[in-house]
Amino acid sequence: MIKVRNLVKTFGTFVAVRGISFEVREGEIFAFLGPNGAGKTTTIKMLTTLLKPTSGSVELDGLDPAASPNEARKRFGIVFQDPSVDDELTAYENLDFHGVLYKVPRKVRAERIERLLKLFDLWERRDSPVKQFSGGMRRRLEIARGLLHTPKILFLDEPTLGLDPQTRNQLWTHVRQLNEAERVTVFLTTHIMEEADRVAHRVAIIDHGRIVAQGSPAEIKSSTGSQTLEEAFLALTGETIREEEATGLDQMRRMSRLWRGRRA
Repeated sequence: MIKVRNLVKTFGTFVAVRGISFEVREGEIFAFLGPNGAGKTTTIKMLTTLLKPTSGSVELDGLDPAASPNEARKRFGIVFQDPSVDDELTAYENLDFHGVLYKVPRKVRAERIERLLKLFDLWERRDSPVKQFSGGMRRRLEIARGLLHTPKILFLDEPTLGLDPQTRNQLWTHVRQLNEAERVTVFLTTHIMEEADRVAHRVAIIDHGRIVAQGSPAEIKSSTGSQTLEEAFLALTGETIREEEATGLDQMRRMSRLWRGRRA
């Protein structure tokens, strides 16, 4: 479902992603893990049409997202790390608006909205403004919205950030049910290693722009002689605290500051 071959992304002289390759199978829950600054965010942006690769290739369901971004976007849904639902709209209106943007027919849209809101325990609150929702309810609504146009792939970027353990557990239960019922391929990032260990079928760990390990959580733990995925992660990436990953904009700002300094 996702094929990445020798993927490279540079910003000026800075190399953010250094020739990585991996595959995600159809119907798989795949965790993409890495410390801050490892190249994780840059990779996700290339997969979701927000950045073009410097070299290498990406395929989403057989499509090149850089060459056919609009068609590729129809194939996936995405839940960003930062909240993106409209607080002033109701839960139903948020999903309905999304369906209109993706040109989901009205009858299909209504049926799909009802099914997803019931699946994520939000049907009884469908007419409530989202500003009245808890953090967990908003997250569930965002995932429901990302699934409305029946994508083949769902990208989840730190979906449980800031949620309590009970809400995290409930959210993953819903995601697993959907993965099993509709065979939706799930590509997730998280800094909670226990989540990845419990939920993901396979894991890839990126560090300094390179893939340093791939396999099932059990295989990665075994390869490092670790009892937990967190121990394995630290064994592979070290224990040094990292800075946030630099983006292209960050690089341009740094270069601009350097250029102004030289002129002065």
